Amino acid sequence: MSVNIDELNPQGIVVELDKYIVGQKEAKKSVSIALRNRIRRMKLSEDMQRDVMPKNILMAGPTGVGKTEIARRLAQLSGAPFVKIEVTRYTEVGYVGKSVDSIIRDLVEESINTVKSEMAVTVETDAKNAVEERILDSLVPESVKKQGSGGIMSFFQNPQPQVSPETHRVALSKRDEMRQKLKNGELEDTQIEIEIEDNTPVMPMIGGMSPEDLGIDLQDMFGGMMPKKMKRKSVKVKDARRLLLPVESEKLIDKDRMIQEALERAQYKGIVFLDEFDKIVGTNSKSGPDVSREGVQRDLLPIVEGTTISTKYGPVKTDYILFIAAGAFHMAKPSDLIPEIQGRFPIRVELEPLTQQDFERILVEPKNSLIKQYSALLATEGVDVEFTPDGISEMARIAYEVNSKNENIGARRLYTVMEKVMEDVSFKAPDIEKTISIDKDYVFQRVGEIVKNEDLSSYIL
Repeated sequence: MSVNIDELNPQGIVVELDKYIVGQKEAKKSVSIALRNRIRRMKLSEDMQRDVMPKNILMAGPTGVGKTEIARRLAQLSGAPFVKIEVTRYTEVGYVGKSVDSIIRDLVEESINTVKSEMAVTVETDAKNAVEERILDSLVPESVKKQGSGGIMSFFQNPQPQVSPETHRVALSKRDEMRQKLKNGELEDTQIEIEIEDNTPVMPMIGGMSPEDLGIDLQDMFGGMMPKKMKRKSVKVKDARRLLLPVESEKLIDKDRMIQEALERAQYKGIVFLDEFDKIVGTNSKSGPDVSREGVQRDLLPIVEGTTISTKYGPVKTDYILFIAAGAFHMAKPSDLIPEIQGRFPIRVELEPLTQQDFERILVEPKNSLIKQYSALLATEGVDVEFTPDGISEMARIAYEVNSKNENIGARRLYTVMEKVMEDVSFKAPDIEKTISIDKDYVFQRVGEIVKNEDLSSYIL
């Protein structure tokens, strides 16, 4: 979303969210106020800023009504680092499973990747030139002297061959010739050998946890003593560009500035979406899984309240991170959460189940609605698909009816219905007539009988 968020008031933020999400006005209103308050906070004095904390939000509503999408679009709108976390993956400290501290480490990684991508754009031209030189090194190896890879072992590596001045001059001439062919795109399918870093993942160490889970960067600890592990790979020139561009971009990026910017974004703009929040609500039982569930709530407390988490990039304060918790709360109520957690989510929003009319709007209104997606996909095959109003209404009716008879999965049911309706067209394109009308009769022929058979619809739709 290319919008200047600083210029949007809460009403303007809702207008932007309306482009992608149908209904749920109260939820949009709450998140827009939370986002605008962040901007307002930055205009306060430093002394006042320290005391203004974000008001965390608890969304309650059935699956498929837009809880996750609202949070994700809000993050995109504000350019904020965003992570969606299923809290059921985490366990109380002392149990086997991921620690809740890794939530913040995931947020920081997301922020690092975002800032790195932005900085990579600024150095793209220089990085492409460096990639070209490395490709030429592989095409004309005699034109360049190889360098050691650094570290203690480099003293014993890559003995330099003696090259006569005449041989070197001929090699440079050949290099210039290859450079021109490279620019003309004549060597894209030529096979070359390149040397890239071997990024074999680090094996878990303690209790199934990797060093990153503990906030440890092994590369920083040992990188200066031992050389990076490299491997040679035979690829086409066009693939070498793709592999080498991020490597050369990273060399040109100011890493200290990147880390500082990423940590600040994570701390002051970060949004953490805690999904399946109702699943960590325990009963009054003092044993079994309920103990661990309540333990997860207690472990989340300091993070939501505000603490400092160690990451491999440095310490991160969680005081100003916005937490949005969401759950269906069918079997439990928000009031069943431990009191301390309830107090950390002062804003409560109830999301409404979707109606048949909502389904019709979802098919048509969003910026990249399902109908627009399918029309665009089939247009690439030269097939023009037209959805009539009665065809759209029929798909919405069927989705709503199946949700009523089976498990209610909200708007996700539209994907299933739409896929079934468009199955034959997608399979036979482009060897079919170039204009196809999806009307009520067409929709009913494809899925009408399935809906009537409840046993069949529960498996297919």
